[in-house]
Amino acid sequence: MEAEAAKLMAAAIALTPIIGVGIGLGLIFGAYNVAVSRNPNASDLLEKKFWLTFAFVEMFGLVAIVAWALLYFTG
Repeated sequence: MEAEAAKLMAAAIALTPIIGVGIGLGLIFGAYNVAVSRNPNASDLLEKKFWLTFAFVEMFGLVAIVAWALLYFTG
């Protein structure tokens, strides 16, 4: 296998966690909407936890993008 082809395949594989990030964000947003609609008084407490989990999940996506960029653009 040529080095360029292996580099492109590794870069493509590095982006597969983006699928999990999308699913995770959908679950987080959906669970937050259901929880607030069931108990609107708890929205202040839930909002803090919501943004924290959103940030953690989004961080995994950003790490995947950085790994892709390092694999794709470096020699």
